[in-house]
Amino acid sequence: MTPSFVRSVCVVALALCAAITGHAQAPAAATDPRVGLTPGFRNAGEAARNLQLVATLPKPEGFFDPNTPAGPPLPPEQTEKPGAEPETAADTATTQANQDGQPTQAGAPPSINSQISFANSDLAFSGDLMFVGSFHGFTIYDIENGAKPRLLSSVVCPGGQGDVSVYRNLLIVSVEQTRGRIDCGTGGVKETVSAERFRGIRIFDISDLRQPRQVAAVQTCRGSHTHTLVTDPRNRDKLYVYVSGTGVVRSADELAGCSGKDPKEDPSTSLFSIDVIEVPVTAPERARIVSQPRIFSDSTTGALAGLWQGGNHGPGTQSSRSTRSCHDITVFPEVGLAAGACAGNGLLLDISDPVHPVRLDAVTDKSFAYWHSATFSIDGARVIFTDEWGGGTRPRCRALDPITWGANAVFDVVDRKLRFAGYYKMPAAQSELENCVAHNGSLIPVPGRDIMVQAWYQGGISVFDFSDAANPVEIAFFDRGPLDAKELILGGYWSAYWYNGHIYGSEISRGMDVFTLTPSEFLSKNEIDAARLASVAELNVQHQQRTSWPPSSVVALAYVDQLTRNRAIQATSAGAIRATLERADRVRNSRQRGAAGVVSQLDALAAQMDRDARATSGRDATRLQALASTLRGRAAQLR
Repeated sequence: MTPSFVRSVCVVALALCAAITGHAQAPAAATDPRVGLTPGFRNAGEAARNLQLVATLPKPEGFFDPNTPAGPPLPPEQTEKPGAEPETAADTATTQANQDGQPTQAGAPPSINSQISFANSDLAFSGDLMFVGSFHGFTIYDIENGAKPRLLSSVVCPGGQGDVSVYRNLLIVSVEQTRGRIDCGTGGVKETVSAERFRGIRIFDISDLRQPRQVAAVQTCRGSHTHTLVTDPRNRDKLYVYVSGTGVVRSADELAGCSGKDPKEDPSTSLFSIDVIEVPVTAPERARIVSQPRIFSDSTTGALAGLWQGGNHGPGTQSSRSTRSCHDITVFPEVGLAAGACAGNGLLLDISDPVHPVRLDAVTDKSFAYWHSATFSIDGARVIFTDEWGGGTRPRCRALDPITWGANAVFDVVDRKLRFAGYYKMPAAQSELENCVAHNGSLIPVPGRDIMVQAWYQGGISVFDFSDAANPVEIAFFDRGPLDAKELILGGYWSAYWYNGHIYGSEISRGMDVFTLTPSEFLSKNEIDAARLASVAELNVQHQQRTSWPPSSVVALAYVDQLTRNRAIQATSAGAIRATLERADRVRNSRQRGAAGVVSQLDALAAQMDRDARATSGRDATRLQALASTLRGRAAQLR
């Protein structure tokens, strides 16, 4: 029985299919409120659980086509030839980003490029500011009041998906499409070889938020599909940018040194490497490429094409692309590691020397078509990799689709190697009219747990706990119906990120949404409030930072709630901690009557938690230790 036959049976007999394959969406998903939502651009049906939508903003003027504000329908999906590598949205968009950058002619079938010309893309945050990337440029919002974002300015500058990152007064933007111009013009570039074309990294000075100013433009041979900021803990005035180019290699006549040849023909090929750009923060105009690490090479033979060569892993498995570039690299400088999602492989890198990253491990997965992005757990002990099966433009969350395809794979980091632990996929079956697959997300900093919020395009937003890496559990969601009742139009959430108390969703066609988490049996008010205390000054999701929480009562109570939920603490102990913390919160200073008694009680409870931790194992032992430390910290504040 072939996999294609089994998947066809799924359409008419889902329960039977699930029993045969063990992969299809679970029959219970049919009762999920996300299933069967009514379509619409501005009036689609909505379903939510444990997430509250608090703000919705349409795209600003000039960032959508007024004739088709939702976008044109996608062209029909092409059948892949046997043995061919699957195409991704990155390839299609770059190929169809024609040289003159003009929209599709009247009467011609719409291309994916015409669909994404105005698409919203990724997000970055700094202070009270949110930066929204777009294929048409970028937009800046004031989010001092997270529930009421306010538009500050928009900059038109086409050239690709416009991946954005921010560092101090600098905004960095990716450009990959061949229509990109050095001057940010909208006319495209007609010539095959032109000094006007720009593909690489733009750097803007955003000191004046109303008038951002381009101060540097570093050309690269493949352009920049995405990029990653890398700080050097030893030198905060020097910034590095890892550039992931997935587009075609430009001609050497346009940029000297570029070569798209196979490495067997040209060992200096522009394929099979990443670009590392050094940016002097006080003089960004001097930004330049300082290395092009061959992180895909064979460690024994030195062959540049040393990793996955493309193809499938046997009957019933995914066909995945050859590894010659990375789509996304996520760095965790404080632990000296990076995780690369690199087409046919997931990589673990040593970045203790940020200019010369070194590959520690590479893994494949029979369920993955295209390794798209990566996220470390809060402590860096795990990595979630995402699979963008179908390139983000196709429905890949239907009832007939395998639950492990187009999903997340969780890996533990053990002795600086990657060890597979489990899968997670948004569980509600979506329709043929909704492009859906795993996409961009971020951690929600709940102490004691690994929780992630993630965008699934028109599959909506899913919040899940992967503390048990082998058995991730969904705890919240939001979804809308398809954009159109008859045709597939590209839309949904490109990114969904937690930033200082709110979840911000970049919606490809509709604009921006802002959410708050609401308490539930999965997540208490104390845990949500504790996550809000782990605020950061900047957020570039591909640059992870250590998370810390103040020794506050709400953090201690978050641990108590988790231990109570897991039945890992005695009810009497939990009650005593809550009562003592309530008394502590009424103490204003150490001279107040009863202050010394509260301090003694906190110290005694901390000692008890340490004893309980020694008699417990696993995650709950760690939580008990963290609770003890937090209680001692709270006592220290009252001394």
